[in-house]
Amino acid sequence: MIDLQECRDEIDVIDSEIIRLFEKRMKVCEDVAEYKIRTGKKVLDPERERKKLEVLREKAHGEFNRLGAQELFQQIMAISRKRQYQLLNEHGVEDDEKLEMVDHLPLENVTVVFQGVEGAYSYAAMREYFSDEIRSFHVKTWRDAMEEVAEGRADYAVLPIENSTAGIVAGIYDLLAEYDLSIVGEQIIRPEHVLLGMPDASLEDITCVCSHPQALAQCGKYLEAHPGWKTREMENTAGSAKQVKEDGDKTQAAIASRQAGELYGLRILAENICYNGQNATRFIIVSKKPIYVKDAHKISIFFELPHESGTLYNMLSHIIYNGLNMTKIESRPIAGRTWEYRFFVDFEGNLKDSAVKNALRGIEAEANRMRILGNY
Repeated sequence: MIDLQECRDEIDVIDSEIIRLFEKRMKVCEDVAEYKIRTGKKVLDPERERKKLEVLREKAHGEFNRLGAQELFQQIMAISRKRQYQLLNEHGVEDDEKLEMVDHLPLENVTVVFQGVEGAYSYAAMREYFSDEIRSFHVKTWRDAMEEVAEGRADYAVLPIENSTAGIVAGIYDLLAEYDLSIVGEQIIRPEHVLLGMPDASLEDITCVCSHPQALAQCGKYLEAHPGWKTREMENTAGSAKQVKEDGDKTQAAIASRQAGELYGLRILAENICYNGQNATRFIIVSKKPIYVKDAHKISIFFELPHESGTLYNMLSHIIYNGLNMTKIESRPIAGRTWEYRFFVDFEGNLKDSAVKNALRGIEAEANRMRILGNY
């Protein structure tokens, strides 16, 4: 009969030998890194790694071991690259600075654009984030807001990116990838959704409720309790209140803020209609200037990957290996490239941190495309 303890003892001996050989290999990798530092050669040589993995795979016996050997050496090679990126940083081989550090953001006597109309939550986020010493104007769409900043007609745009109940605002992520703007700040707003109708309306009169799709989703349980009501999607919550007022139809109601109701002279027909009492919306502040404040603590990036097995893990491993805390990951399909995705990642850190530099260097080198969206 096989003795389990003897097997374990033998494995311990083998593992110790593996550690010895691993450290020997890593020492040689450091010598390789020194050569690459002197010559300017890139750390990642994908064609050489591919050929090397093929050779190593075929040295193993049996299909299971071949797959295992391939996975093992993929990880060893990835660890080697991480050490080389670290040595590049230690030797002062810096990548070009993508963003410029500043002591503070200029927030007074600036022009700010928001999507929607006065009374919208974007307007409330703007008023919360900026001082009163600003010029502001509104536009119809999120793209319009991005365009105003890109063309220099506004210094900042305020855009919703995520709601704790309804999830991400997908269109904003796509625009962030399209426009070369930087996230320089964020503002959390806790929407207080109410049902607004004409001054002479009552709940019994309502047949149609209009609002932004996110607000309709956030109040879904309340709306389900009124199956006879139709819903109509609009571009923003305050705009839906404005539309109800302009139509003058007491069978219509809007889901919007209490402030929007006061602004347009509407009656509150129902309060507390959002089923999540902790409902909150995160807004981002974007600028054309590629800057970040020196005490920034959150980094947003996006990257695109080769359509191959394990590539997402390889990217995220740079964040994990450098001890960084990833707080969010989202994916969006890349237009025109079937089944390929762009990944958006938030993690804690500052662009001056060595761990952040190491992680970003590795991701940029190994992704098809990577961009820092902001440090804020």
